[in-house]
Amino acid sequence: MATTELNNKKTINAWAIFDWANSAYALVISTAIFPGYFEEYTPKEITLGFLTFSNSSLYSFAVSFSYIIIASLSPLLSGIADFSGRRMFFLKMFTLIGSIACTALYFFKGEPQLWLGTSAFILATIGFAGSLVFYDSYLPLIVTEDKYNKVSAKGFTYGYIGSVILLIVILMMIQKPDWFGIADGQIGARIGFLLVGIWWLGFAQYTFKYLPKDKKVLFTFSMVKNGYKEVYNAFQRVKRMPDIRSFLLAFFFYSAGVQTVIYLATIFAKKELDFATAELILLVLILQLVAIGGAYMFSTLGNKKGNKFSILTMIVIWVVICIAAYFTYDKVFFYIIAGFVGMVMGGIQSLSRASYSMLIPEKEQDTTSYFSFYDVVYKSAIVGGTFLFGLVDNITNNMRYSVLTLAFLFIAGFYFMWQTNLKGSRID
Repeated sequence: MATTELNNKKTINAWAIFDWANSAYALVISTAIFPGYFEEYTPKEITLGFLTFSNSSLYSFAVSFSYIIIASLSPLLSGIADFSGRRMFFLKMFTLIGSIACTALYFFKGEPQLWLGTSAFILATIGFAGSLVFYDSYLPLIVTEDKYNKVSAKGFTYGYIGSVILLIVILMMIQKPDWFGIADGQIGARIGFLLVGIWWLGFAQYTFKYLPKDKKVLFTFSMVKNGYKEVYNAFQRVKRMPDIRSFLLAFFFYSAGVQTVIYLATIFAKKELDFATAELILLVLILQLVAIGGAYMFSTLGNKKGNKFSILTMIVIWVVICIAAYFTYDKVFFYIIAGFVGMVMGGIQSLSRASYSMLIPEKEQDTTSYFSFYDVVYKSAIVGGTFLFGLVDNITNNMRYSVLTLAFLFIAGFYFMWQTNLKGSRID
C-alpha cells in the first residue's frame, strides 16, 4: 500500500463518504423498499422443479445463499486485503458488482423477471458485503489507533444521513409519482433501485480518488491460502478456550436471530400485517433512530453492570419481541415492537465485538485471525437464521411460526452466554 499521511482530513472524509455511498443498499435494498416490493410483485407461491416455495421463504433463502457465498469467500478476501496490496482494486470490483446489480433491479417488474430480480439481489448483497472487507481494512492505514472509534463513528453517521436522504426521495416517488411525471408507485420503486446503484457507484468515486493507491506485490497462491489458514488456526485455538468457545456459540445463535429480524422485519410487516410502503419506511426509520440511543444505553449498562449482564438483558428482550410479534395483529403495537427492536439492535452488535475483544488472551499478538474467525461465525449465523426462517415459513406457510422459531435461537444464545466467564462482568 502506498504511503499516506495518517489522520489526513481529506483521506478520512473520502473513507467516510464510502459509507454514505454504500449505505443506500443497506437501507433501501436490504431493509426498507426491496423486501416489500419483492413480496408484493411476485406470486405467493413459486415452483422450482418439484419444489414449491412461498415468495417470502424464497426471499429468505436468497439472503441465505448470498451469505453462504460471502462466508466462504470472506477468509480469502481478508487474506488478499492483508497481503496482496490490491485493496483498491477489489474495493472497486465489489462496488461495481453491487451497484450494477442494484441498477439491474430496475428491470424487475414482477413474475416474468423473478429470477432476474432474485439474482440481482443476491449479487448486490455479495457486492455490498465483499466491499466492506476491503473498506474496513483501510481504517488502520489512514488513522492512528486513538482515532479508530471517532472515524468509524463518522462513517456510520455519513451512512445514516446519506441513506435516509435517498430513502426520502424514493418514498416521495412511490407515494407521489405524479410529482415526478411517472405513472405509478411501482415505477417509482424501480427508479429508486436504479438510483441506489448510481448513488453507490457515483459517490464511491470520491473514495477511490483520495484513499491510498494500491502498491501491488507479486500475487501468489499463498495469499489465497493465508486467509483460510488464519481462520483454521483461530479455530484450533478457540477449541482449547472454553470461554471463547461458549461465547462464540452464544454469538452464533443470537446473531442468527438478530440478523434475520433485520432482513425480514419489513417483509413480515407487509405480509402478515398488510403494511403499506410508507408505513414500512416509517418502521425502518423508527428502527434506525432508536438503535442509536439503544447502543449508547446498553453500552452504559455494560460499563456499570458488566457486558455479560447487558447482553443477557438484551437477549431476554429479543425473546419477548419474538413472542410478542407472533401474537401481534395490530399495526400500532407492531410499531412499539419495532421500537424495542431498534433499542436492542445496535447495542447487542457493538457489545458483542467489545466482549469478544476482552476474551482474546492479552499476550496474543495475532488478533487478526481471531477476528477473521469471528467474521465467519457472524456470516454463518446469517445463513443459519435466514435459512431456518425460510424453511419454517415454507413448511407452515405462516411467517408467525418462523418468528416464534427465532425465539429458540435467542434462548440457545442465552444459555451459552450464561456459561461464558466474561472478563469484567459483575454477574460472574
